[in-house]
Amino acid sequence: MQPSERDRGPQPLAALLERHALSHHALVDASDEQLTHKMVARGCKGRWLTPNVRAKLVRALNRATGESYVERDLFDYA
Repeated sequence: MQPSERDRGPQPLAALLERHALSHHALVDASDEQLTHKMVARGCKGRWLTPNVRAKLVRALNRATGESYVERDLFDYA
């Protein structure tokens, strides 16, 4: 994968965090899995993430918001 292929640009995850007034730290705290601030930051910036990390972010956001988001709601490259 070329470096430009890994950078997908800003993702809907960042807008959802802003809409729900959640910080990266709040998302990490909401997760009961190993989720790091770096994973959240990379997800928001549009770095390509593994399917496992994307799933962790979806579960953490759902837990933090009480909503039922799916992967395509958070990432436009998935």
